[in-house]
Amino acid sequence: MSVDERLYETFPVQEINSTGGVVRLADMEKSVIGEISLKIFINGTEYASLLCLNQFAPELAVGFLYSEGVIDTMADVASLTYNDRLFAVIIELVPGKSVEKSESLRSVTSGCGKCFTYINPIKNEKYQTIDCQRRYSLSHILLSMKRFERQSVVYRRVGGVHSVLFHHHSFGVFIEDIGRHNCFDKITGILLTNDKMQLVRDSVFFVSGRVSSEIITKVIRLGVPVLVSRSTPTAAAVNLAAKYGVTLLGYVRNGSGYVYSGKNRLIEGDI
Repeated sequence: MSVDERLYETFPVQEINSTGGVVRLADMEKSVIGEISLKIFINGTEYASLLCLNQFAPELAVGFLYSEGVIDTMADVASLTYNDRLFAVIIELVPGKSVEKSESLRSVTSGCGKCFTYINPIKNEKYQTIDCQRRYSLSHILLSMKRFERQSVVYRRVGGVHSVLFHHHSFGVFIEDIGRHNCFDKITGILLTNDKMQLVRDSVFFVSGRVSSEIITKVIRLGVPVLVSRSTPTAAAVNLAAKYGVTLLGYVRNGSGYVYSGKNRLIEGDI
């Protein structure tokens, strides 16, 4: 699998080498991850600007609007077009669906940070406690994490990206982006546009980076029962996971990790 050249640029750089106590510079070329400002227009008004990797732009827009509570299904979208020259996704909602003027315009950075750090009280009804009775094998989660860590093609080639895996026995999606939140929204958009949202209730999500409050709110909105991170959750994320019934694992690497909430869904046993 080759890395799409839209995702990075190559620059002349000087590599620093230290040998035998002598530091020297050597000319070379280095690939650097790219970034675009993706505009989302709703009913003719710019709703948000997302800094992201130039990949799966329409799916990112749809997933972002779902996470924000603007849409609930693709039936809420009357039309969707993408202008790849302007990096703009243009969406018309069906009659009866609209966006409050107070919610536009927002600029969402490639780091985790939005206007709402926790659950948006205006959209509180969109976030439901996750009622999943299925139990998950810890040994299978650990093995899946090992496979997940080997999947990141862009990271190995260029660096500068996070990755997220949607894992279901019948359907899987692996996404990389400069922002963790973009990865989740892209996967959400792919599930929506492929009519696969019903699979979420039996799924596991794997994420390479930190789980912040913004990430866990996306997980709750989507209805994910199990979230596994290679890194740490924040205290706010742990509290929200416990409140809304998310099984949250962190620092999962090299066959070990920690369970922060929802241990009742996990099955112990041999690997």
